Amino acid sequence: MKSPVVKRSIVVAGHKTSVSLEEAFWNGMKEISGLRNMTLSELVGEIDGARQQGNLSSAIRLFVLDYFKSRAMAAIQPEKVPAQ
Repeated sequence: MKSPVVKRSIVVAGHKTSVSLEEAFWNGMKEISGLRNMTLSELVGEIDGARQQGNLSSAIRLFVLDYFKSRAMAAIQPEKVPAQ
């Protein structure tokens, strides 16, 4: 059986590290980094620098979840119509 978790090596702040994530999270990270015109390493470095606690894999999962949750909420918000 194929493992749902994929381990990849990535350079963060000049240091090579391994990150284990489900393929869906890797795909989400690629999409986000592409939209921001950043490399995957730059995005992971940003997430790593902002995390308060926990491991890097967990911080990445929370970041991706929050990103897509925010996009979903923005999409369902009714358009604001100026008061007449």
